[in-house]
Amino acid sequence: MIRRPKKHDLLGLLPDTLVLTRTRDSALRYLTFDDGPDPEHTPDLLDVLARHGVKASFFLVGEKIEAYPAIVARIVAEGHMVGNHSYSHWSFARMDIAKQLEEVYRTDALLRRFDDRPHHRMRPPSGYVGARLFMHFAAHRRSLVYWSYDSLDYQDRPVDDLIARLLDQPPGPGDIVLMHDDSDKAARALDRVLPAWHARGMRFAALPGNAP
Repeated sequence: MIRRPKKHDLLGLLPDTLVLTRTRDSALRYLTFDDGPDPEHTPDLLDVLARHGVKASFFLVGEKIEAYPAIVARIVAEGHMVGNHSYSHWSFARMDIAKQLEEVYRTDALLRRFDDRPHHRMRPPSGYVGARLFMHFAAHRRSLVYWSYDSLDYQDRPVDDLIARLLDQPPGPGDIVLMHDDSDKAARALDRVLPAWHARGMRFAALPGNAP
């Protein structure tokens, strides 16, 4: 089964402008990719998305943004959303609030060079957000993004297993799909799966760049 943590069900009770776990749009699904940009795998994934006419959302790591700015520029130029996935991708559970905020705002500043947005939707590493960071986001009307459909593409299993699972248990209307672009699995799977999903009438879009 596709996993949806109980925590996400609780977060789904909060306003969408603060925490987004899925959308209320019954016509669309939202592919999201964490942990990039990756010089080997992100360009291939972008090729797949372009080939199938799909826009998506990329939650990027600040250190990698600095290392591979041309890939970030391509993501934005091709109409995808870029979001904040911290600067170092270290666990926020091991940081105090000052370090957490440094990670958030340092990455925002890097992303701003590409899309001119002052702030970006944030997905913390491993989905962890402590009470103080949560309160900061609420006070500053910042937006956190989680997911309602975990593709499990990070598991050490053959890509054919991933493809079979995506076809047998596809995302539902409004689902935010968690995937990753630091391996070749997402690109390989989606190249096979997207035509079948489209044939079923499923449509995809990038998340809006920030909270409404």
